[in-house]
Amino acid sequence: MKSSLYTLAAGVAALGLASMTQAQAPAGAPAGPPGPPPPMQVKQVTEGVYMITGQGGNSTVRVGKDAVILVDTKNPGDAVVNELLEKIRSVTPNPVKYVFITHHHNDHAGNIVSFLPTAKVVAAKELPPLVERYTPANNARKPSPPNATYDQKFSAKVKGAKVQAFHFARAHTGGDTIVYFPDVRVVSVGDELVATTPNTDYPFEGSVLGWQKSMAALLKLKFDYAIPGHGDNPMSRAEVEAYAKKWDTFIERARAEIKAGTPKDQLMAKIRTDDLGWNVTTPNWTQPARLDPFYAELSR
Repeated sequence: MKSSLYTLAAGVAALGLASMTQAQAPAGAPAGPPGPPPPMQVKQVTEGVYMITGQGGNSTVRVGKDAVILVDTKNPGDAVVNELLEKIRSVTPNPVKYVFITHHHNDHAGNIVSFLPTAKVVAAKELPPLVERYTPANNARKPSPPNATYDQKFSAKVKGAKVQAFHFARAHTGGDTIVYFPDVRVVSVGDELVATTPNTDYPFEGSVLGWQKSMAALLKLKFDYAIPGHGDNPMSRAEVEAYAKKWDTFIERARAEIKAGTPKDQLMAKIRTDDLGWNVTTPNWTQPARLDPFYAELSR
């Protein structure tokens, strides 16, 4: 099947730690219970590569001749992991041999435990300490630690498919992994690449300057398609380049405001982002646990 270029979805995807505005019932009407989440969707990116949307962050499936390489395991829960496995089986009967975790948030790492008995679950060495002190919202099941970690780079292969994992820098969190499939020129980026406003998890060692560094390193890889952590479709290389430029512009503008003496509590409202399509006036950016280290990092 020939590679297909998908356009970037204009809709906003749900982020693992994002504070999203919920639809409100009309005044005076009782709020009904939330409906069931939409089913997962499988989309082919190129030959042997699929992305699975829904029920948390996007998962990537790389189909080898004898095994599957999976990136991210979605929200915790038996029903979720069963649906994920069903979607994988819809494209291949092969077993999952490797699972890569892009970061520790529950919407990406929620079902590690289900793969530990039969697969090698791989993450950056920085991830287990973050998992240890992570408390998911709503009393959700905490991610299990992986059974394999790496320092900066990890390589593996199954029959007919190669994979490389990189920890380029602290970015969305301190334990981010970018997963690269060099033989098919596809990269799976986790929440370092999203189809909406990104957010930097400073309490778990995220860094905007590290994010900028990681994007620069990512663009040195030879890829045609990138699978975002959230978003309905794969992104082209040109879209990833544009996203990286948004980070450069945002950081430059933030530094200029700080240099001009903009008070910290007014900073996010003063940074122009309308042309970037980002909203940095939400608690993801303005709460002290995020704003204080952001201001400090860009003041240096």
